Amino acid sequence: MVIKLWSVSFEGSCRKIMESRGVASHSNSNIVSSREKRAKRREILEKKKAIDELIKAASSEKDHLVYFQPFCHYNRNGLSVFLESGSGDKLSSSVKRYIQNLLKVNMEVAFGPEWSSEEKVKCRDMVASEARYIFVHEAPNASVDEISMKLDKSPLVGFVHYRFTLEEDIPVLYVYEIQLESHVQGKGLGKFLMQLIELIARKSCMGAVVLTVQKANAVAMNFYRSKLRYTISSISPSRVDPLMGLEKSYEILCKAFDHEAKVILEGSG
Repeated sequence: MVIKLWSVSFEGSCRKIMESRGVASHSNSNIVSSREKRAKRREILEKKKAIDELIKAASSEKDHLVYFQPFCHYNRNGLSVFLESGSGDKLSSSVKRYIQNLLKVNMEVAFGPEWSSEEKVKCRDMVASEARYIFVHEAPNASVDEISMKLDKSPLVGFVHYRFTLEEDIPVLYVYEIQLESHVQGKGLGKFLMQLIELIARKSCMGAVVLTVQKANAVAMNFYRSKLRYTISSISPSRVDPLMGLEKSYEILCKAFDHEAKVILEGSG
C-alpha cells in the first residue's frame, strides 16, 4: 500500500513538472512572438519614414533639370526647343492661361461631356505647391549659350506636369499632364520628354512612373503602350474589377523600375 501511494505521488509530481514546463514553453513562445511583432512594426515604420523622406526630398528639389543638362535642348526633326523647370505655386498669370488653353484644345474632345467638371479639377491641380513642371520653349535660332537670356521671349509650345507621391505605398513619379501643341507633335519630342521623366524618377529613387490615360485617346494609349512599353497597372479600374472598369473612362498605366514596384503596381513576379 505504501508503494502504491508513493507511485501515485510520483506520477502526480511528474505531471506537475511536465505541465510547468509546458507553461514555461508557452510563455517563452509568447515572448518571442511579441518581440517579432515589435521588430516587424519597427521595420514597417522605418520603411515608411524612409519613403516619406524620399518623397519629401524629391519634392523639395527646385530644379530637376540641373542634373540632366544634355536633355535641356532638343534639336531633331526640324524642331529646336529648350526646357525649363517650374512649380505650381510660382506660375505667372500668363502661364496659367497658357496651360488652361492648351489643356482645353488637347483634352476637351477626349473627355467629352466630362470635360466641364474635369477642367475645374485640372485648374485646381495645376497651381498646387507640389506640382512640378517642365516647360517647353520653341527657340529655333537660339544657341545653347544664348537660351538662358531668351527663354522669357521664346514661346511656350508645351509642358509636363508631374508630382512625387505614393501609390500602394510605393514612391512614384506621377505624370499628371504631358501636353504639346499640334505643330510640335510627331517629331519625337513626346518620347524624349517621357525618357527625361523616367531619368528624373530613377534619380529620385522612385519605384515607378505612373500616369492616367483616357480610353478615348487612342493615339496616347498607343504611344504609351506600344512605343514606351507602359503596362496597364494592377491599380487600374479594369484590373481591380473588370465590371467596374467598363464604367470608367480611363486606364492607369505604369512602368516599374524595381521588383517590389513590379509586383505591386504591374502585378508581375
